[in-house]
Amino acid sequence: MAGLVAAARARELGADAVVHEKGDRPGGSMLLSSGVVWRYRDFDELRRQCPGGDEALQRLVWERLDDALGWLDRLGAESVPHAANPLTTGRRFDPRALTETLARGLDLRLGAVEEPAAPVIVAAGGYPVRFAQERGLLVRSNRWSDGGGVALALARGAEEAPSEEFYGRAMPGPVAEGDFVRASQLYGRFARRVNDDGEEFFPGEVSWSENDLAQAIAAQPGGRAWFELDAEALARPEVAERLPYAQETEPLPGGGLRVRVRAAVTHTYGGVRIDTRARAADGVWAAGVDAGGVSNGGYASGLAQALVLGLVAAEDAADGY
Repeated sequence: MAGLVAAARARELGADAVVHEKGDRPGGSMLLSSGVVWRYRDFDELRRQCPGGDEALQRLVWERLDDALGWLDRLGAESVPHAANPLTTGRRFDPRALTETLARGLDLRLGAVEEPAAPVIVAAGGYPVRFAQERGLLVRSNRWSDGGGVALALARGAEEAPSEEFYGRAMPGPVAEGDFVRASQLYGRFARRVNDDGEEFFPGEVSWSENDLAQAIAAQPGGRAWFELDAEALARPEVAERLPYAQETEPLPGGGLRVRVRAAVTHTYGGVRIDTRARAADGVWAAGVDAGGVSNGGYASGLAQALVLGLVAAEDAADGY
């Protein structure tokens, strides 16, 4: 999303922009997402939820998101209904329709990435593929985000913003890309969470996003665990709608069920360090989750980060060149 946004905005500003897309289609991991672009309603709540993130970058995304959503409106993007969350505000877009809107009229080159000259905006989706492979976890992102954008920025003088955190989900096992959203086992708050030794590894309250639980599962042997559900939990609609995607289950006494879950990585929190103009180095900008250090300590919208930083990077790059 960040790369398409940056190119579309740069073109509006009169700059020549080429999108070098490593994959065989545009849209990155946005195309595989729920399409909700959101922020916390209150900035203090953002700081409570993500206390380890860069406050200046968090404020940039938080303050500019509403205007950025207005820019999508002017571009012709149409939002669709979505369930309300009392902590957040934002809009949902059909990912395929939004990709088509953003890519319309762009010079989009698929299948290979040429070594670009400056100015360059890196927006390659972080390094979830490499991160997952190194830790034996599942991948819940597009298969091309292996850290190439971060590596390019570092090679050109950027500084790293390291982090061992990630945004991800508990998944039943490997699933097709089109099932990433609906197959997520997003009901861990109603379950007893145990590892393969039967030990309860997350006895406390799970966050609203359950991202903390996904990271805790990743820390278990094999990056896997069990959700133990009693009969009352199984009757909940939040559980019933996702159970059909379970791949390994075991019955429990009293009509309960044990469901195998595995941690899957959607995007990384580490990346390159940027300032509030999205600058990473001389002639290099980073947008989306190639920019590290925004959501550390919790969970904030990766699509909001992609949208706002894509706009900021394009505006600064076009102004300086």
